[in-house]
Amino acid sequence: MKTIQQLIAAALLIIAGHTAAFAAAGQPDSVATFGTVKQIKAGVLNVGYAEAGPSNGQAVVLLHGWPYDIHSYSAVAAQLAGKGYHVIVPYLRGYGSTQFLSAQTMRNGQQSAFAADIIALMDALKIKQAIIGGFDWGARTADIIAALWPERTKALVSVSGYLIGSQQANQAPLAPKAEQAWWYQFYFATERGQAGYQANTRAFNKLIWQTASPQWHFSDSTFAESAASFDNQDHVAIVVHNYRWRLGLATGEKQYDALEKKLAQGPVINVPAVTLEGDANGAPHPDPAAYAAKFKGKYVHHTITGGVGHNLPAEAPEAFTAAIIEAGHLAE
Repeated sequence: MKTIQQLIAAALLIIAGHTAAFAAAGQPDSVATFGTVKQIKAGVLNVGYAEAGPSNGQAVVLLHGWPYDIHSYSAVAAQLAGKGYHVIVPYLRGYGSTQFLSAQTMRNGQQSAFAADIIALMDALKIKQAIIGGFDWGARTADIIAALWPERTKALVSVSGYLIGSQQANQAPLAPKAEQAWWYQFYFATERGQAGYQANTRAFNKLIWQTASPQWHFSDSTFAESAASFDNQDHVAIVVHNYRWRLGLATGEKQYDALEKKLAQGPVINVPAVTLEGDANGAPHPDPAAYAAKFKGKYVHHTITGGVGHNLPAEAPEAFTAAIIEAGHLAE
């Protein structure tokens, strides 16, 4: 039987080999797609999700960010399913076929609400524990679950590392160049911004794709595949509330107060973790050295080279797949 070190080394060879191929041939476009999207009632939502792989395989939950959707993981899910993993890729609240069960429920975009949604989904699907991976909002959500529900998290894969924040921490101003990178956050803080996003959702989000992944030459069809999820009737409300809540310009819901209090303390993550960063990430993101100390369990970081941007699972699916496998082996 191979040792954990040998298995990790094998995963690293996969990452190195494939990222070298990316550099030589350019990043992949959409190379796989999901079949029928399933629905299940979970918590305050009727969640739409894609499923791949054998039901008795190691559970993997993959979480997308803004402005992306489940199709960021099309290739990753296919690769993991082919290796025997049971993969679940849900639409977050405000995306795709995920809908609120009640018209009276607040369209809340605060960070802890997303994490509670995924715990409710795992409960509904009877998944006791999973390897959880994510990028952008999905990475923050995965980080929160790993920090607050470690018993539900076998291992973690997080693009851009530790993204847990708080309203209090977000009150501190950044250097001018860093503030400039968050232009859309300030745009969404205005009524003009909300109206503009409502009127130009697809054009706005395509601009974010281009600036966040400047070397990813995605096709119009690849963007259109994900852009359909932005037609969700709650999408604009969730996105605008998310960014306003971060700046303390909007309130959350009281049932999440206890969770937010814990998150405001910057909890460490004790589960085995692999963090990833693309070498051409054009979106705001922390330096890996700034968050390494937040991971107290077995921990590995990889910077994926070859012009890989923000949508790392779509741009470098083999590397993300290898990281999921590596994280699982760290937990053994």
